This record gives sequence, structure tokens and C-alpha cells, in this order.
Amino acid sequence: MRNRLLASEPVMTKTICITGGAGFIGSHLTDAFVREGHRVLVIDDLSSGRRENLPAEAELHVLDVRSAEAAKLLADAGVDVLIHQAAQMDVRRSVADPVFDADVNVVGSLNLFEAARKGGVRQILFASTGGAIYGEQDRFPADEEHPLRPVSPYGVSKLAVERYLFFYHVSYGLDACCLRYANVYGQRQNPHGEAGVVAIFLDRLLAGQTPTINGDGLQTRDYIHVSDVVRANRAAVGQTGFRVYNVGTGIETSVVELYDEIRRAGGFETEAEFGPGQPGEQRRSCIDPSRLHSELGVEAPVDLAEGFRQTAAWFRDNRRDA
Repeated sequence: MRNRLLASEPVMTKTICITGGAGFIGSHLTDAFVREGHRVLVIDDLSSGRRENLPAEAELHVLDVRSAEAAKLLADAGVDVLIHQAAQMDVRRSVADPVFDADVNVVGSLNLFEAARKGGVRQILFASTGGAIYGEQDRFPADEEHPLRPVSPYGVSKLAVERYLFFYHVSYGLDACCLRYANVYGQRQNPHGEAGVVAIFLDRLLAGQTPTINGDGLQTRDYIHVSDVVRANRAAVGQTGFRVYNVGTGIETSVVELYDEIRRAGGFETEAEFGPGQPGEQRRSCIDPSRLHSELGVEAPVDLAEGFRQTAAWFRDNRRDA
């Protein structure tokens, strides 16, 4: 059954808490739910998020998701929906320091989930991963039933949190939705502190530098614009039960193809250099969003050319000197 949100349908005001809500994806979610008239609480330690990303109506609480203060806020604020975006998201750091990765991504999540249970939160939306959770794929694109074989601590931590959410649903009746994001790009992405090759390429091109493509550039990923991630989260709010959805395009794009599209979108002429490949880098990754479109009525994603055009324009207008 579809649950398409029509412009004419009334929206019931909710209190929504968004962790990581001052960051790249989280701030776009904050904007969307504030525009809909919801009360939006943001929990963000500002380690990568920025105050200026937030609309004035959002209520920012500078807190670590692992803290007692964050748990108390969530338990006491009358929150209806928790949208958990905050994470340690650097795959390489997770390999170098798996204890830190688990502390933030698993223990931090449990701190919030316990508070949500005690505070009467009705639904949790969780930002999972559509690339790292499947590992090296057997089929392309991977649907939600594909075997889960994460090969990094980051992917393991995301899978663990999904399993914990299923426990909270079965044991306490919390509605939960795990949204497995593909490689998200778009306006506000940090080219210095987040894993985003689109932002990195644009930042270097605008600085007059030559971007480097690791390896032969034929490794593929599924690139999804941040506006499509926002649409998926909006559609998931209010869904009952325990649900898992891929949020991607189902289209493989190589790094070489990606770079050519970025150059066209931004009007750049610089040829990229090729450097050594990254040890252990996943060769191909692509996820099937059919369930998201059929069950929640989410529209087809923004195509790469348009998404890159919007992103390049934003980076050109908002670039800060490194």
C-alpha cells in the first residue's frame, strides 16, 4: 500500500528529534520538518555539523549522543519521532579504531534508544548504510534481502544497531525504520571531514587543484542526492512495524564517469590524475530502491546531471578557503 504525502493532505504536528541535525544530511532533514510546521529538536556535538546550517526555528542542543544529558533530553521532551543520523561515519577510522566506532555508533545509539523507550517515543528512523552493510555483493543492485556481510567495523556497527532496533520493536512495541543510504551527495557536504567524493572533487576543482582518482577509477558506487534522502525520511515518518528500505538509485556509476559528470555540471576542464588504489576498497556497490518506491510511493530519484548541477552551483556560491 502506498503512503504518498500529497500537498493537500494535512500534516499532524509532531515533536521530532534529529541527532546529527546540524550536519550535511541532518540539516536538510531539519529544514524539511521545520517547513512542515513540526517542532524540531537537534542533538549535535558540532564536531562536523555547523550552527549556520540550521533554521532559526530549530532547537539546537550541543550534546554528545553518548551523554546522560542527551538521554535526559530525549526522555523528557515529549518527542514523537527520533531520527537518528549522528554517527562515526569514517570507514577508515573504524578500521583503525573499532572500539571508538562501536562506542559512538552502537553504545551511543543504545543510550538514545533506552531514553526513547522510557520517554514514550513512538517511532525511530535510523540512518543505516546501503554500501557497507552488504559487503561485496552477489548481485547488482542489491535488494534488502541480499546477504549482510559487512567487512568494516563501521558496517558491523550499523548492522548491530539495526538488530537492536528489531529487539526494541519486538520487546517494547517501538516502530522502527532502517534506511540504508547509498553514497549521498549534495549541498552542504563537508569535503574535509566527511566521506564524499563529489564534495572532494568539487572543492579541489574550485580551488584550481587537480583531483586524484584512486586506482583505475572503474570502481562503482550508487550516488543519491540528499533531497532524495529527505523524501525517503519524510515518507517513512508514521510507518508502523519494523521496516528496512534501501535509499539509492539502483544505478552503478564509476568514479571516472562520476568525475566526467561533475566536470560537465560545473563547466570545468581539468583532467584528473590517477593515484594508487585504496587497499581493501570495495569494487562495486549498488542498491535496489524498488521497495521504497512501491511501498512508500517515493518518487524516482534526481538524476546525476541535475543533482551535480545543483551541487556544483552551491559549492561555487558557498566555498570557504581551506
